[in-house]
Amino acid sequence: MRAMVLNKIGAALEWTELTDPEPGPDEIRVKISACGICRTDLHVVDGELPDPQVPIIPGHEIVGRIDSIGARVKGLDIGERVGIPWLGHTCGICPYCLGGQENLCDHPLFTGYTRSGGFATATIADARFAFPLGETGGDVALAPLLCAGLIGWRSLVIAGQGKKLGLYGFGAAAHILAQMAKWQGRSVYGFTRPGDLATQAFARQLGAVWAGGSDEMPPEPLDAAIIFATVGDLVPLALKAVRKGGRVVCAGIHMSDIPSFPYWLLWEERQGVQAGQSIRVAGKGGEGSNGGSAGDIYLRVRYAEHPDWQVRGADLIGTLELAPWEAVLGATVPVKTLEGNVSVKIPAGFQQGQKLRVRGKGLPAGGTKRGDLFVGASIQVPSHISKEDELLWKQLATHPTFNPRKTA
Repeated sequence: MRAMVLNKIGAALEWTELTDPEPGPDEIRVKISACGICRTDLHVVDGELPDPQVPIIPGHEIVGRIDSIGARVKGLDIGERVGIPWLGHTCGICPYCLGGQENLCDHPLFTGYTRSGGFATATIADARFAFPLGETGGDVALAPLLCAGLIGWRSLVIAGQGKKLGLYGFGAAAHILAQMAKWQGRSVYGFTRPGDLATQAFARQLGAVWAGGSDEMPPEPLDAAIIFATVGDLVPLALKAVRKGGRVVCAGIHMSDIPSFPYWLLWEERQGVQAGQSIRVAGKGGEGSNGGSAGDIYLRVRYAEHPDWQVRGADLIGTLELAPWEAVLGATVPVKTLEGNVSVKIPAGFQQGQKLRVRGKGLPAGGTKRGDLFVGASIQVPSHISKEDELLWKQLATHPTFNPRKTA
């Protein structure tokens, strides 16, 4: 086989003749017909990703046909067309793999980064991470879907169902995603390098309702923004561009440092992090053995207990304190929400523990949707009363029509 090999970080790839590799029992060998070039390949070559390994064959947008199959591989056939993506192997036994979050595997291998990739005439792949492609579509057209398409779609899912979607960096992923979002009925706003009029025109050609520089604000607040560009400076700009409760998704494998920014850009729930979500802090774990690099820290998001509400999914559960006469006669009372108090009418005869639902006053539930606020009545009795109040309570106590302990 022939391959373009990275032998030294920062050096040019070298055309190399290699012995044809043989697949292991759970692997396949693929004769490559097309391999896209991704921005991440440049990060690999430039040594911008941690723990670079050389020599390595870059490339992870691979389309080809199987020409050799390992003994334990099932469900794939010689001659079948498959695609090989960035995620090339997972351990299958760590908490993330067992929990259905293989993309966060503790011991992964990445195609073209920690296992050889597709800038070659053939490659070896873990059969579990080779996608049957069928016979529809050309090899060259399908190749970008193995990374730009996958990352774009996953980012769109994380961004939620909002109708106004901003895309920062209008490269391979964004131009695929723009077409999908338009097909879904969303409005796409394209952000490019300032002054890049050609790419802005291309964005509009693909259906963007607006296109401008990344230093500009869109004509209206966005429901969500996805950052494909590797520039950390875009994060506060995107946070500023989304509405309250909006979401910003950082989609790249690598990004330059994010500058400090004022807290108000995160206030009003613009981040949209969900309970149970995992956050990886690269290189901040324990020291590696034998002088190896530090591991990572994985943080699991958990909502801290709030003094006023409990969280149930996107709904909030709270308590509504009522005076006895408000519960008996009915009243219009203030109910505390995330945005401040709202007035709610309590019907007459409202009972202890009875719940009232305030629609749309819970947490963000994706896109423009929000959960509800449920408040349960807590009828409060005064602990100290005046002489005049005591007379009124005694008169009420002698009322003959109400006995809470009356049995049938």
